[in-house]
Amino acid sequence: MFLFFRFHTCTSTILRQRLNIPLKLSTRQRLSTTFTSNPNNTMSSQSSSTSTVTPTAVVCEGTTITITKPDDFHHHFRDGTKPKSILKHATKRFGRCIAMPNLKPPVTTTSAATEYYNLLTTSSPPGAKFEPLMTLYLTDNTTPEEIYKAKETGFIKACKYYPAGATTNSDFGVTSLTKTYPALKAMEEVGMLLLIHSEVSRSEVDIFDREEVFIQEVMNPLIRDFTKLQIVMEHISTDKAVEYVKNGPDNLAATITAHHLLYNRNALLVGGIKPHFYCLPILKREKHRIALLTAATSGSPKFFAGTDSAPHETAAKESSCGCAGVYTAHGAIELYAEAFDNVGKLDLLEGFLSLHGAKFYGLDVNQEKVTLVKKRWDVPAKYDFGDSDVTPLRAGETIAWSIMDD
Repeated sequence: MFLFFRFHTCTSTILRQRLNIPLKLSTRQRLSTTFTSNPNNTMSSQSSSTSTVTPTAVVCEGTTITITKPDDFHHHFRDGTKPKSILKHATKRFGRCIAMPNLKPPVTTTSAATEYYNLLTTSSPPGAKFEPLMTLYLTDNTTPEEIYKAKETGFIKACKYYPAGATTNSDFGVTSLTKTYPALKAMEEVGMLLLIHSEVSRSEVDIFDREEVFIQEVMNPLIRDFTKLQIVMEHISTDKAVEYVKNGPDNLAATITAHHLLYNRNALLVGGIKPHFYCLPILKREKHRIALLTAATSGSPKFFAGTDSAPHETAAKESSCGCAGVYTAHGAIELYAEAFDNVGKLDLLEGFLSLHGAKFYGLDVNQEKVTLVKKRWDVPAKYDFGDSDVTPLRAGETIAWSIMDD
């Protein structure tokens, strides 16, 4: 795979100071890169034993990057007329998306997943080269027979583990890990993945500690008992989760969102509560954001993109008890590019967005390409969302990278 740059390096110490991003990063954490000219006056990057790009480089306005079209391994499309609005954004940026099953009612059966697959397929923009990848909502009562039936479809790739009450529409989630063991054994047998919302939901556990407690109480026995089951800890949000995945077995990986790479809990809480930054898992301290950014930009195939783009109607977010979820489908890969650019790691963006996840899922990489250009654009205050509207991340502000249209 080749990552093509129209490349002009520049540094931005002021930008780094404003974003509180450390200037010094371990050379060992980088994939070394050299750049060679080609006839089209672009630059191609290949692995080498010598690095010619410093970790503190931030590219200049007008730089272009062409990468394999990304996949999103965690996406919320909702149902009814809403997917049509979301798919306008998602299909422009992703060749495939893992569709979350926490609808009302949840997608717990193969027949329900097939119906949802058909809705997403017919709601996609005409001519879009896009494949929704489906999931079953795992419950205490999911049977091995349902797993076998799901596997036969070819488009149901995984089951989603929600601890009961952990997030939006998760009331039907798992109450005890061992109750899922018959289904998990069937998944291990047929090669279906297990995707996990890795937080406990007990009220006595502090919301900032729920991921760490989940690792101790659920992940440890799960990893011990299922050595061949492909497991993804989704939207990890702490340094503890980073270390757990990094040091875990080969059948364990993790997705990381763009908003957890770019923001810490100050964005949510300082200067007043900002509901459009409220998500689960909740944004954490700066040290956790730095740990996530270091993992995402390390080149490790154990970490890949899962946006957890989770739209809610603006009125439902801006209320006395607002919903959890950040909408990023409108600018997801542009936001990831911004995060990687901020630490001089654009040479590793394609692996994180387009290669690592596909490999872990056992999928061929997409054949299409997408070109990003470092050019700011204004994010609208709202987008259509079925019969209502959704407020996107960075509403009324700008994103530093854009998709270059054909």
